[in-house]
Amino acid sequence: MKKIIGLVLIVLSITAQAQDAVKAKALLDKVSAKVKTYKNIQIEFKYSLQNLKENINQDSKGNVTLSGNQYVLNFLGVTKMCDGKKVYTISTEDEEISISSLGKNEDDTDTPAKMLTFFNKGFKYTWDITQTVKGKKIQYIKLTPISSKDERKEILVGIDTKTNQVYNTITIGKKGTKVTLTVNSFKTNLTLPKNQFTFVKSKYPNYYINNLD
Repeated sequence: MKKIIGLVLIVLSITAQAQDAVKAKALLDKVSAKVKTYKNIQIEFKYSLQNLKENINQDSKGNVTLSGNQYVLNFLGVTKMCDGKKVYTISTEDEEISISSLGKNEDDTDTPAKMLTFFNKGFKYTWDITQTVKGKKIQYIKLTPISSKDERKEILVGIDTKTNQVYNTITIGKKGTKVTLTVNSFKTNLTLPKNQFTFVKSKYPNYYINNLD
């Protein structure tokens, strides 16, 4: 009898986990579907890096404007621009511009254009805790990388259940690093300048151009 009860409990546990994963994936699919409806997105964010073992605790702010696979990212004193074909990394401090073709010298996971949909593949999904933050109901989904080579142990994606928009992501590394990305402002379907994603070389007359291709 004990064996039968134990077997039933195992089956129920597996079934609950499967239903849990389906529910988690369904919510992430809603987020991805909504992102696709926007003509463009403009985000202001806070980036926090912590590693207690290394005594690291850093906070930074940035912003990014996205439209399809085009984007302009301003972060840590560097502007990264993509016109859909080329990626331009502009360092004002070094007066240097690196140019590469889209998809080269970049990890797709870290590409700004992928930041709101990176969770679509490569992970196992788990329904996690719900928190109320500044009056918003945030539902967390835990992502566990499928690949053992992934340096990330897990990622928590916080989703505003009212808007189906990403509120924050918390990435835990295997070496104890914790990176929290929090969306402070999320605007959509803005009227952008025609040259928003166009690199204009004449704006940087004294910069060194480094072609990586």
